[in-house]
Amino acid sequence: MAPADVTAVTVTLNGLPWIERCLDSLRGTATIVVDHGSTDGTLELIRDRFPDVRVIEQDNVGYGGGLNAGFRAASSRYYLVLNSDAWVVGDAVSTLTAFADAHPDAAVIAPRLSNPDGTLQRSVRGFPTLWRLATEYLFLRKLAPRTRGLNAFYAGGFDHGRPREIEWAMGSCFLVRREACDSVGLFDESFFVFSEETDWFYRFHTAGWKIWFLPAAEAVHVGGATHGGRMFTENLRGHLRFFAKHRGPRDAERARRLLLVGVRLRGLLFRGERGTPYREAARWLASGSADSLLRR
Repeated sequence: MAPADVTAVTVTLNGLPWIERCLDSLRGTATIVVDHGSTDGTLELIRDRFPDVRVIEQDNVGYGGGLNAGFRAASSRYYLVLNSDAWVVGDAVSTLTAFADAHPDAAVIAPRLSNPDGTLQRSVRGFPTLWRLATEYLFLRKLAPRTRGLNAFYAGGFDHGRPREIEWAMGSCFLVRREACDSVGLFDESFFVFSEETDWFYRFHTAGWKIWFLPAAEAVHVGGATHGGRMFTENLRGHLRFFAKHRGPRDAERARRLLLVGVRLRGLLFRGERGTPYREAARWLASGSADSLLRR
């Protein structure tokens, strides 16, 4: 049984088929679903199969904005963020909560993520810097993917088998302390989708809170099911917004130019349909400065 002082919050927009497994895994935990306009039967399934789940319907204000609505409707000491295409395994919620109770300086505790086939989903990340973007978008990390020097962005060499303090982790599933949220504020809703958790964890980090990875708790994440990998340009926009907010306009413009080189290279290397998102992203990045792109 999950502790009574945890509220799980998930955001849906056409969440079938995974939302049923997601909510099944949360039975015994107070749960809020924030729906952004599902038309695929998601709402009907939730109301029929999970009558105890509270549903909030609102316009699509982005992923962070949806989670914020759920947080504001909850009154618990902890929030469990869970993607609609993810589910917790066993007593993961209790394990996360017990660890949080024992570590009062921890803002966030992230579980081990697995793919549906049981393999590890590498979820730990490093905060973006210009060098770290270069290692990803210029393929440098391929030279030494297990090293911190060339793959800190994806936490190269990180041991997912033991608990450790981290910079941040994928936002598919994590427990967050309400007190920490009150101290730094909720998600910045100017991040419509992508990098919203990076920004939030960075704010926790700079305020002195700890972020932990806890492999004793596990969740399964399908990965990309909610957007199907169709939002590459939005991912780049998230990078630029993070740099503009935390590194300043000069580094944001440098990031734009670096990303432009990287995606043009990918557009040349990957022909046909596979290269289409990169060529579209390159046109977007070339259409204005970082500042103008973020103001559109």
